[in-house]
Amino acid sequence: MVGAGTAGVLGGGLALIMLAIAITDARSFLIPDPLNLAAVMLGLASAAVLGQGDLAVMAEAVLRAVFVAGAFLALHLAYLRLRRRRGIGLGDVKLAAVAGIWLDWPIVPIAIEIAALSALATYAVRRYALRHRLRPSTRLPFGLFFAPAIWICWLLQTTLPSGW
Repeated sequence: MVGAGTAGVLGGGLALIMLAIAITDARSFLIPDPLNLAAVMLGLASAAVLGQGDLAVMAEAVLRAVFVAGAFLALHLAYLRLRRRRGIGLGDVKLAAVAGIWLDWPIVPIAIEIAALSALATYAVRRYALRHRLRPSTRLPFGLFFAPAIWICWLLQTTLPSGW
């Protein structure tokens, strides 16, 4: 049986990658593909190790990743078509796959909600503090908020009792 220490080591790796993504996105509005790939690969390793090699566990993680990334891609394409400019970036779409790999179905929407609300609240408070008007066209580095939300939700899902 795999111990809690293994889950902690894998989660620590996730934390480091999410921190790197958040910092990079905050600075450049880009999420590097190698960081997303590292998080996906570590997530697959986590599913394999913690699922004790059960292919169904790994298949479900991949299915979640494809579904969540597909939903983000649909949002990306719809926004582009309606507004004629980019909204959510493709790095965020790939980061959504990371959320799907690491988080169970009920937790994924919570991570998205935490990220969206914290991004909007941070933007509003900052604009208010600087006495600037809110602008609907302001760009926000969503990965700055989504990456930590993924890790926080992973931590909640691994530490809260099952069925909570």
